[in-house]
Amino acid sequence: MPGNITLAAEVTHISKHGFWLLLGDEELHLPFEQFPWFKQATVDQITTVEHPTPDHLYWPSLDVDLSVNSIRRPTDFPLMSKA
Repeated sequence: MPGNITLAAEVTHISKHGFWLLLGDEELHLPFEQFPWFKQATVDQITTVEHPTPDHLYWPSLDVDLSVNSIRRPTDFPLMSKA
């Protein structure tokens, strides 16, 4: 019986400016200025991240869904929250 495919995503560092997320051998920075949904989040909320598909990340306690490509190339995704 085949198992479920799971992809690992790990938050490696959080600062007052944003946080760094490790996806395989790639580390991505999510600055709070561009990703304001995380600015008031707790450490537990930020570090509880799911990576269900290669281009999808989900933070269940914040109900935030992001494309990995939107983190890699935020200028390609100009619709950002004004929160």
